Amino acid sequence: MPKPQDTQYAPFAKLLHWLIALLMPGILALGFYMQDLPFSPGKLQLYSWHKWLGVTVFLLALVRIGYRLGHPPPALPAHMNRLERLAAHGGHLALYALMLSIPLSGWLMSSAKGVQTVWFGVLPLPDLLARDRALGDTLAQVHAFLNFAFLGMLLLHTLAALKHQFIDKDGLLARMLPRCACATGKRSSQA
Repeated sequence: MPKPQDTQYAPFAKLLHWLIALLMPGILALGFYMQDLPFSPGKLQLYSWHKWLGVTVFLLALVRIGYRLGHPPPALPAHMNRLERLAAHGGHLALYALMLSIPLSGWLMSSAKGVQTVWFGVLPLPDLLARDRALGDTLAQVHAFLNFAFLGMLLLHTLAALKHQFIDKDGLLARMLPRCACATGKRSSQA
């Protein structure tokens, strides 16, 4: 029987997961909200926050991928068939790709539109492309498409987690949830 630590993600992996899980939908909602606002200093501030958060997610995703390469996740439950395992691995790969490509496409779009990205208003990031309005408009469409793809993958990821929790009842969701102190205390007192 696997030890509890073999069935749980490491605390640092959980922290990265939940930070990104909170930031990504927030950035997405902010992006949809600010898009139709009239031009104003307030709108420019929202765009700055959106970019700051996007760069932050990009960096967190790089850390998360690097950490995962050195710290493999716990094994999937034995009852999962080959198709479910492929879907789980493919879904995670797609989410990682989107965590990188969405902020990168936004950065490329800003560069092409001639608007430099300045992280937290302090650290100017280099423009990745020369100014090209037509390319900027194309990249805006790519950025929007990737965000809709993320919404789809997020929905599938959430539904899969809920299926495992409420239909399969295999404890898969609990692997990524933070452990509460009371549950940890109970386990250690029973040991």
